[in-house]
Amino acid sequence: MSEERTSRPPAATAPAGGAHTAVAIVGGGPVGLLLALFLDRHGVPSVVFDAQENQPFEPRGNTHNARTMEHYRRLGIAAPIRRLGLPADHPADIAYFTRYTGTELSRLELASRTERMRRTATAPATDQTPEPVHRANQMYVEAFLTEHARTRPHITLRPGRRITRLRQNASRVELWAERADGRAEHWTARYAVGCDGGRSFVRRALGIHYEGAGTLDQDVLGRRATAAHLRLPTFHRDAVTGRRAWSYWSFNSELVMNLIALNGQDEFFLLSSSADPDTAGPDAIADLVRRAAGAPLPVEVLGKRPWTPGVALIAQRMTSGRVLLAGDAAHLFTPNGGFGMNTGVDDAANLAWKLAAVLQGWGGPELLSTYESERRPVAHRNTTAARELNAGLGAVERPDILEENSARGEQARARVGDLLRCYGERTHSLGVQLGARYDGSPLVIEDGAPPADSWGTYTPTSVPGGRTPHVWLDAWHGHGSSLYDRLGPGFTLLRIGGRAPDGKGLQAAAQAQGVPLTVLDVDHDEARDLYGRDLVLVRPDQHVAWRGNRPPTDPARLIARVTGTRLTP
Repeated sequence: MSEERTSRPPAATAPAGGAHTAVAIVGGGPVGLLLALFLDRHGVPSVVFDAQENQPFEPRGNTHNARTMEHYRRLGIAAPIRRLGLPADHPADIAYFTRYTGTELSRLELASRTERMRRTATAPATDQTPEPVHRANQMYVEAFLTEHARTRPHITLRPGRRITRLRQNASRVELWAERADGRAEHWTARYAVGCDGGRSFVRRALGIHYEGAGTLDQDVLGRRATAAHLRLPTFHRDAVTGRRAWSYWSFNSELVMNLIALNGQDEFFLLSSSADPDTAGPDAIADLVRRAAGAPLPVEVLGKRPWTPGVALIAQRMTSGRVLLAGDAAHLFTPNGGFGMNTGVDDAANLAWKLAAVLQGWGGPELLSTYESERRPVAHRNTTAARELNAGLGAVERPDILEENSARGEQARARVGDLLRCYGERTHSLGVQLGARYDGSPLVIEDGAPPADSWGTYTPTSVPGGRTPHVWLDAWHGHGSSLYDRLGPGFTLLRIGGRAPDGKGLQAAAQAQGVPLTVLDVDHDEARDLYGRDLVLVRPDQHVAWRGNRPPTDPARLIARVTGTRLTP
């Protein structure tokens, strides 16, 4: 590519020479850090630039879904991340009240961390959630990821560096990073990735805009809303005195508020459209909490910020030359369902192996173009699902008689409780979490029809394009013998069942083309029944690339196809 795109002149003179890295990552949030960690796993150096000198200690996303936890697992960090957030025995319920001292309308019971892991340890061999969803606020996990990244040999963190200029040509990307004292650093990279959030400098520098639906015009998490970090020292004594929850909703005709438990004791994350983020100061927020509680609770506001729920926005493009976008820079979500950060983590998993393949010489010239063609449809699917959940909550009635002490009030509460129960069940969306597929991708060799897409239900299948179905490999699976633990960092050829043909042809073809390939024997009848094939080729991001009962007739052509060297059938 010969075209250059420039944002504005650097704020300070760039030092002569500058420094170089393989991949420059702009944005040190969870998606940028996970991309760096995936690249590190492949042996690829990266530099992470973040405008913040220190990690901001303010609550954001709370849900690390089953797929994200699987990604943490293959990076070896699932266990320490599970220790963050709520205490191990704290319920993860979603509970709805008229007010926090009033009537409980509905409750979606979700197990504590201890109970979830106990169930996983005794699950059947073909259970599909080896790493169930985990509730821990992003601020805790981001701090852990930052410290973990500091220990990795291929990652350089550059906090307190704001990227102010970006320029690219056919062979490299140039970036200028400005420090708080006005000094600038000049870097070159083979590729750059914008993981710098919804107001992404990188996206704007490339002239790329969002497309899609804006905020919903509704009272419940619509229009502009307030997010706040609170300390409520007597909440469990003076408000909700019964069974604890992870998410507490106050739901009545006057207001709607969600309080999300952060530490299981006194810290909470408030989300509400019942307070104007431009005018509501600490006193107004404290008054809103007291009205939602129906009690004069002591309230300490530790921080607040505005946010815009209801959006379903996707960048027009996710790639421009040697610069790519991931996470909120590429797609912006309403928080319903907790899909936003998790979709960004899946972006990073898809992109990392493709960058590694190209940089290490075993990926073809068209490989990186498949990042956008594979991930943009998933972004559209997931943002649509989140917006529909948001609209569904807004559609639940809140009649004036909801808090009335009468037969009519009781009937109204029962009716609204049923609606909220149905809504809560829809948020338990395993199909969104595990069901992302890359059907039609040139890297996928089609073989059979995939199951119908469902946001709520995940159907495991080895039909190429989807996530590799999970299998526990021995009777003591609770101690960690997951199929995913045995997959290589590159491609993996699964030989399933006792009669699978050998994989020597594919091994030789991969070796000839410099492609990392592991062969894994899975002598497991239940796995053979689940997969329906003797041979399955798994990509580095754990999606199925090809399957068959016999070795491919032209293994060299197959390897070239799945690595982007030759994308035509």
